[in-house]
Amino acid sequence: MSSARRPRPGGWRTALPVLLLLVGLLPGCGFQLRGAVDIPSDLTPLYIQSGGLIGDAIEARLQGSDVQLTNRPTDAGLVLRILSQRRRSRVVAVDRRGKALAYVLTYRVSFDAQDGTGKTLVERQEVSLDRTFDDNPDVSVLGKDLESDIIYQDMADDAADQVLLRLRAALAQREDSAGAQERS
Repeated sequence: MSSARRPRPGGWRTALPVLLLLVGLLPGCGFQLRGAVDIPSDLTPLYIQSGGLIGDAIEARLQGSDVQLTNRPTDAGLVLRILSQRRRSRVVAVDRRGKALAYVLTYRVSFDAQDGTGKTLVERQEVSLDRTFDDNPDVSVLGKDLESDIIYQDMADDAADQVLLRLRAALAQREDSAGAQERS
């Protein structure tokens, strides 16, 4: 009796072409990478009027996409304005001695978008995110600050996804409206 294993029929030789076919079909089904925004040619390039976590997160999401960015608002066809960013924390649980055991961290971003002439394309909107942060009273303050900064960065990344999703929806609606007017 031989202990050598015989290869199963199919295996990778069968699975690889099927996998390649599925990957090839993804763009046709409307799949887009997170953060991908199709900007109509009359609205390019994009200027992000911001600073801080959210602006950096939005720019990072647009890296590698077809969206052209500019550093000069006068060259922009579309201006995404981050109107405000706020971080807040509040205690939600304490121990018997009154030491904080858990916080809720809140990150709020307010934004709108205008075309290059100042016409509003996306009315002022707010994205608000909350995360629970369990505190360990025995950990140094420096470690807690670092952990909360990491959580706020994660929330800024999630907020950037939501801002781009809303921008994508508003631009698609604008395109649909323009197409409907042309057909009338």
